[in-house]
Amino acid sequence: MRAIGLTEYGDPGVLRLVDVPAEDLGDGQVRVRVRAAAVNPTDTGLRAGLRAAGDRPAGGVDVPGMDIAGVVTGLGAGAGAGLAVGDHVMGIVVPDGPHGGYREDIVLPAASVTRVPAGMDDVAAATLPMNGLTATLTLDTLGLTAGQVLAVTGAAGAYGGYVVQLARAAGLTVIADAAPADEALVRGLGADVVVARGADVAARFLEHFPGGVDGLADGALLNEAVLPAVRDGGAVATLRGYPGDGRRDVRVTPVMVRSYAQERAKLDGLRDLAERGVVTPRVADTYPAERAADAHRRLEAGGTRGRLVLVFD
Repeated sequence: MRAIGLTEYGDPGVLRLVDVPAEDLGDGQVRVRVRAAAVNPTDTGLRAGLRAAGDRPAGGVDVPGMDIAGVVTGLGAGAGAGLAVGDHVMGIVVPDGPHGGYREDIVLPAASVTRVPAGMDDVAAATLPMNGLTATLTLDTLGLTAGQVLAVTGAAGAYGGYVVQLARAAGLTVIADAAPADEALVRGLGADVVVARGADVAARFLEHFPGGVDGLADGALLNEAVLPAVRDGGAVATLRGYPGDGRRDVRVTPVMVRSYAQERAKLDGLRDLAERGVVTPRVADTYPAERAADAHRRLEAGGTRGRLVLVFD
């Protein structure tokens, strides 16, 4: 079975067409013929070996990819959940060796899959699960209520953009950062106030909210540099495991999307929000799956707005 994977960690050139075994379909599982797989920073980190021990995958091959969309080709016992063979679905993947999203056929728990939003194609839908669920987890973790103030760094990115949209839908006041070229984009996503991005963005947040914001979603990975923008007793959601510096009364929680990978109600909620136009997937470009290395190079070069998507024929 065709996949795009690697047999050693390294630069994008290690990605290649590989043959991996087809996965067995078990109870409570769904088999999907993958049509599209989004490319995320997590994928480039896996490929580079940032979280691996040694320079070769333990099982011989690693397949990246955390977002897929495609067509249901099989349902295990008890996996119906309103799905039928032939339905177009989107799903979140927890990569594990050859079990990653860059493969033409994948088996997932039914709880990790829901229908593609009505009126949306597979390419657009493939950009929603991982970043959308991470944004959902972020807001659930922060626990803010309507009228409170949320600051978002990295607001022009896929994760940050979903956080802005979900926060506005929840009635929060949103202050976000952006480069000059992205200011209109971030305002269009729903930010009430947009400030210039940069390592000193905390000071610009405080110019607008001198007492500090109630919560912060740190999509730009600024970590301790942005904590001063949050009031005492406030909350911060971070990516990549940053736990805070412990110097102030600010609750810092790393969010890990794996904890929501089988929260089907959350994923289905994103589908509903997409159908209502509350969240809007953004596709930066598409690549044939065999050109995954080019997509990784482009993502790592920076400046991509929205997601690059690999397309399987």
